[in-house]
Amino acid sequence: MKTGLVWFKNDLRLHDNEALTKAIQECDELIFCYTIEKSNFKKLDLGFKKFDINRFKFMQKSVVDLQNHLEKIGGHLIIESNSAAQFLPTLVEKYNVSDIYAEEEYASEELNLIERIQDSLPAIEFHFYWGKTLYHKDDIPFSISNIPLSSKAYRIPAGKESEPRKTFKLPTELKSVKKVKSTKFPSYKMFDFSKKEYDAAQPLLEGGETKALERLQYYTFKSELLTGYRWTRNRSQGLDYSSKFSPYLALGCISPREIFETVKEYENKIKKNQSTWWLVFELVWRDFFTFKGMKFGDEIFKTKGYKHKEIAFDNNKDNFKKWCDGTTGIPFVDAHMRQLNETGYMSNRGRVNCASYFVHDLNIDWTWGAAYFESKLIDYDVSSNWMNWHMQAFEIYYTNPVHQSNKYKAQDFIREWIPELKDGNDVEVLIPWEFDIVDYPKPIEIYSKWERAINLIRKLKI
Repeated sequence: MKTGLVWFKNDLRLHDNEALTKAIQECDELIFCYTIEKSNFKKLDLGFKKFDINRFKFMQKSVVDLQNHLEKIGGHLIIESNSAAQFLPTLVEKYNVSDIYAEEEYASEELNLIERIQDSLPAIEFHFYWGKTLYHKDDIPFSISNIPLSSKAYRIPAGKESEPRKTFKLPTELKSVKKVKSTKFPSYKMFDFSKKEYDAAQPLLEGGETKALERLQYYTFKSELLTGYRWTRNRSQGLDYSSKFSPYLALGCISPREIFETVKEYENKIKKNQSTWWLVFELVWRDFFTFKGMKFGDEIFKTKGYKHKEIAFDNNKDNFKKWCDGTTGIPFVDAHMRQLNETGYMSNRGRVNCASYFVHDLNIDWTWGAAYFESKLIDYDVSSNWMNWHMQAFEIYYTNPVHQSNKYKAQDFIREWIPELKDGNDVEVLIPWEFDIVDYPKPIEIYSKWERAINLIRKLKI
């Protein structure tokens, strides 16, 4: 009798899950578990938790949804608030587990955890499977150490020489250890969240594989919004300007290959255009950041970055707090930051502007901003987050938040998230410092490089 343990991490789905598929094929009976690392909720020296309440609530929904799916086909899910380093050995001993199945990791925190577990269980056979990217890491035309520095140099050869592997089928029946039962998701109190914080948290989306697959069908075949994605993706307001797949990808509630196969089906049945190409391009870009993050390791978390560049940051803590709180006095930045704080989400356009303003105008260490995004974003992905911030600090040209607010006609978005400006006209909400608006803070600074953009706004018809 071979007893296997399926250890779910950021692969919270039944579809296209190789570790789960192999465990079902190779074991006589299975145990399923998910552990929550309390270290993820520690308070950082910067003054906020590493992993905040919206991320917690989105993760909770995702794990409970997985548990429900397992139960429907004869499974269970043991959810544990102690670290996997302590809990997995307990399960192994109690149920005579011989093999552990899980998704393969690449970032140092996760790899260190796995190493500790393996050291404590020398007799156990571990089986890890790569499932984080569209192209399997063994199928791309580069070794990890030779991943190109530019996305184009990666993307073109990868697209020509690689093909996404076929998705694994959804299991219909599980052979579970009979005496094991599912356990409840631990209380928010165990991670030092208050009832007020928990009740007030409203993530933009509800977590879980169910909602992920619903969103995929909605954005493609039900609404055909995908057809216009190329031209709407830079907006900030509402749910439908972009796919909103990223939170589900971050926790593995959906597989990138599942998205790819659906897009290909959409191209065959509905329409193939720049938008369908662009969505696949975004998945390939996500791969590129993952592989590039693997190449440079912990250097992507350091102020000097992987290029070891010295920048003399001011690191004004008052300005940092204003940026975090959405009270810089720059409406386009503040609206996006308030949206992030309330919903755990921010558009790509918002991220670019908030990061650029943070690094190039406020001149604050980019790793502080990256850590804040890590705390707040329900679609936090280690490589995508830290590599994007790295690019803002070292590689990308400056983005003018005043010009961008006008270019993307952000007035209604600003009114939605900054109630102090809700009654302002289309000029006032973009440059409120020129008007007598008492409740909204004055800008930290108005830069001369914004003057042309400000003049254009002054000329708007209202």
